[in-house]
Amino acid sequence: MSISSFNRRWAAVILEALTRHGVRHVCIAPGSRSTPLTLAAAENHAFIHHTHFDERGLGHLALGLAKASNEPVAVIVTSGTAVANLYPALIEAGLTGEKLVLLTADRPPELIDCGANQAIRQPGMFATHPAESLALPRPSQDIPARWLVSTLDNLLGSLQGGAVHINCPFAEPLYGEMDDTGLVWQQALGDWWQADTPWLRAANIVKSETQRDWFFWRQKRGVIVAGRMSADEGRLLAEWAKTLGWPLIGDALSQTGQPLPCADLWLGNGLAVAELSQAQIVLQFGSSLTGKRLLQWQATCEPEEYWLIDRLQGRLDPAHHRGRRLVSSVADWLEQHPAEPRAPWCEAIPRLSAQAWETVHAKRDIFGEAQLAHRIADYLPAQGQLFLGNSLVVRLVDALGQLPAGYPVYSNRGASGIDGLLSTAAGVQRATARPTLAIVGDLSALYDLNALALLRQASAPFVLLVVNNNGGQIFSLLPTPPAEREQFYLMPQNVHFAHAAAMFSLAYHQPENWAELEQALEGAWCKPGATVIELVVNATDGAQTLQTLLAQVSHL
Repeated sequence: MSISSFNRRWAAVILEALTRHGVRHVCIAPGSRSTPLTLAAAENHAFIHHTHFDERGLGHLALGLAKASNEPVAVIVTSGTAVANLYPALIEAGLTGEKLVLLTADRPPELIDCGANQAIRQPGMFATHPAESLALPRPSQDIPARWLVSTLDNLLGSLQGGAVHINCPFAEPLYGEMDDTGLVWQQALGDWWQADTPWLRAANIVKSETQRDWFFWRQKRGVIVAGRMSADEGRLLAEWAKTLGWPLIGDALSQTGQPLPCADLWLGNGLAVAELSQAQIVLQFGSSLTGKRLLQWQATCEPEEYWLIDRLQGRLDPAHHRGRRLVSSVADWLEQHPAEPRAPWCEAIPRLSAQAWETVHAKRDIFGEAQLAHRIADYLPAQGQLFLGNSLVVRLVDALGQLPAGYPVYSNRGASGIDGLLSTAAGVQRATARPTLAIVGDLSALYDLNALALLRQASAPFVLLVVNNNGGQIFSLLPTPPAEREQFYLMPQNVHFAHAAAMFSLAYHQPENWAELEQALEGAWCKPGATVIELVVNATDGAQTLQTLLAQVSHL
C-alpha cells in the first residue's frame, strides 16, 4: 500500500468538495507537508491558482479575493508557524464576513509534542476566531469517503461568513508516483465525481422577518447611518433615503455617494447635533464606522429606537442602543421595507455640510494628503475600484472627500490593522480584473512590502499610492505624550520607495505637485500592470489640516 497515493486521494476528495460550495480561487504557499493538498488543487481544473511565499500575505490575498468576489476562497499552507501566519487574515474575515477556507497541513499525532521538526499543536490554535473548526484524522481507508465528504459539506453548507479552519494531518511519505492504493475507496462516491452539487446539502440561513410596524416608523423623523456595504446596496440606500426625506450620514465605505459630505467635520458643530437630536428613530445599515465624530454621536444619541441592519450576525453596536438587531442584506431589507415619499425634515445639516465642503475646497490647491483626500474622486479610474488603507488615510478620505455613489470601495476595517493591506488590495484586483487605485501610508507599505511581488501579476492597471508622511501620523491626532510621541508612536523610518519598486520591477513616480501626479496617473491607467506612486508630504500637515478644519466648521 502506498501512503503517498492515498494521501493524494484523500486530499482530492477535500478539494473537490470545496468546488461544490463555490470555491474557485485557491491560494497556495510552498511547503512539503502540504504536498497532497497542493497537488490535488493543481490537478483540479475548477480552480484558479494563486501563490505567494509569505503565508501572512497569502492569507490577506485570499481575503481580498473573497472580499471582491463575494465567494469563499481556499488557502493551503504547510505545518508549523506557516499556519500561525494566517491569524491576522482569519481575524479580519471573522469581523467583516468574508468566507475563507483554511486548509492547514499537519504532522500526524505521533509527531506532536515529542520534539519532531516543524510540529506544533495546530488544532484549536486560532481559539474562538474561526466560524468553525475541523480537525481531520490521519487519512485512512478505514474511514469511508462518504464520511469525509459529508463532514466537509456539513461544515461549509452552514457557513454564513468568516473563516473555517480545517486541519489536515498527513504521514510520510508525501511524494511518489500514483498507484491504485485507495482507488476503490475513492470510487465509492460513485457519480458524485461527475456531478456539481454537494454530497450532503446543508443550509442554516438566519434572516430577520419583515418589520410589520415599518409603515408607522417611516412617517417619523429618522436618521440613516451608512457603514460598510456593497456598491449596489450603497446606491440603492441613497435613493431610498432621499425618498424618505431622512438625512443620510454616509461612511467612506458605504458607497452611497455621501450626500451630506464632510460629516466628520459638521458633526462637530452644535447646530447639527441639536437637529439630529430631534430624530425619533435611527437606522444604521452596515457596520465598521470610520469617523470619530460619527462614532461619538452614535454612542450618545438617544432615539426612541435604534435599528441596525447588516448581513452579519452579532450585536455590532458598541453603544448598546435599545432597539432591533436585524440580520439581512441591505438590498433585501430595502425591498421588504419600501420608502414613502416625504419632504426632508432637516434644514441646518444640509447647509452645514455644504459650508464644510466649501471650507475644505478652499484649501484644495495645497499639495498634501488632506487635499488628496478631498480630490480623490478626480483620480479614480473609470470602471475601476478603490482600496483604502487604515490609519490616517481612510480617516481623511472619510472626513474630507466625497466618493461617487455605487463606486466600489474596499478596505480592512474589521480589526483595522495595517498588516497585509497591499496583499488584500492585490486580491481585490485579481478577483475583479478592474483598474484599481490603492492608497496606504508609508508604514503600512513597509509592513507588507514583499506583497509588491503580488502586484507584478496585476491583470489591469493598478496604482499603489503611498502617502509618505514619515511615520504613523495618526498618533498626531491623539493625546499621545509629546516627549515620547516620535520614538514610541510615530516611529519615522526616513525611507522612500523607489528602490522597493525597482526591486520588483514596478514603474515608479514621485510627483511634487498635482500636475505631475495627474500626469503619472494618466500614464498608469493606460496600460495593465502596477505602478507605485509615492506622495512625499510634510509629516504633520495632514493631521493639522484636519484639526484646523474641525475648528473652523464647529463655529459655522
